[in-house]
Amino acid sequence: MTPAYSIDDLRAAAQRRLPRALYDFFEGGAEDEVTLHANRRAFQDLRLRPRVLRNVSMINTQSEIFGRSMAMPMATAPTGALGYGYPGADLAIAKAAVAAGIPYVLSSTATASIERIAEAVQGRLWFQPYTLKDKDFFFGLIQRALAADYEALVITVDLPVGGKRERDHRNHFSVPFRFTPHNLFDFASKPAWWWRIARQGMPVMESLLGLAPQQANASALATSVGRNHDTSFDWDALQRVRDVWPRPLVLKGILHPADAERACAMGCDALVVSNHGGRQLDGAVASLHALPDVVQAVRGRIPVWVDGGVRRGQDVVKALALGAQGVLVGRAMVYGATAAGEAGAHRALAILQDELIRTMRLCGTPTLSDIRAEWLMPVPARDMGDSAHP
Repeated sequence: MTPAYSIDDLRAAAQRRLPRALYDFFEGGAEDEVTLHANRRAFQDLRLRPRVLRNVSMINTQSEIFGRSMAMPMATAPTGALGYGYPGADLAIAKAAVAAGIPYVLSSTATASIERIAEAVQGRLWFQPYTLKDKDFFFGLIQRALAADYEALVITVDLPVGGKRERDHRNHFSVPFRFTPHNLFDFASKPAWWWRIARQGMPVMESLLGLAPQQANASALATSVGRNHDTSFDWDALQRVRDVWPRPLVLKGILHPADAERACAMGCDALVVSNHGGRQLDGAVASLHALPDVVQAVRGRIPVWVDGGVRRGQDVVKALALGAQGVLVGRAMVYGATAAGEAGAHRALAILQDELIRTMRLCGTPTLSDIRAEWLMPVPARDMGDSAHP
């Protein structure tokens, strides 16, 4: 992956390698994808205002969460179905995260199980169980994560139902895979991808084995697992999770400050300001725009992180300047892992780390604590046309 100099280079490599239906599944958002693009534009519409003549010979990107240090204020975001893009992609990202000194978050819809990841990787592991209708299975997942010594539980709260992802409709793409006359040529047109999948075997969502299968036709949304989600899951249900999980509990999907206040009051240990990467409610506010109000509501009681649209090291600096203590990185890791497996995952994190250090040097901020809101300015209105399409 040496020729990949940016996350966008990795994105282009993944696009070349993957069938269109798979690339669109990972890349796309809900409906008109307004929120998907707003996430990226929110970062682009902020400008950095550096300080000069500062000693930046030594840059310290060390951070911490839950009393333990991290090499960067970053963790990988939970992403499902990655094995369809590249066999072993989930494990590849886990290994890259641990090697980079940051936490890895395993999705319950990953193509590697809770136990397989824990056996293969010695590092900081967090687990994201989707809120399922089958409560025995849902709480069973939580107990499996505890038995496998996962450090934290990440409850995604913005997914009572799967978003309307129209790219998947148009591509006749669903999970599990169903080949149709409409999409067969698309998959056959990428022989390198097809050969690797055929050699390794069709992946499955290993942690969900045993969950009652759902009927899905070829034009169903790829978020078929969403039909198992519990639309009645509320604050009382979250309290039951808090009662049985003795370790750090993270809520992912917070956009409103009132929800942030309530999460603090009930004993959550961290929040992630997130709109699910623009894959759920189209028209939702960009995560970065929602961040300051959530930070203000929390008042320093628990860490606040943010995700959605992080593609550059400078984006991490901008998020921290607005009050976040860290970011989750999703699509950047998907691009790397689906382009080149473990080598691509390592490359994605190396790019972000290099850009983070370079941006801190250029801004005159040798430590993360030096990064403050005064370093930011909104883009002048006359320059709005300069923002690149994500």
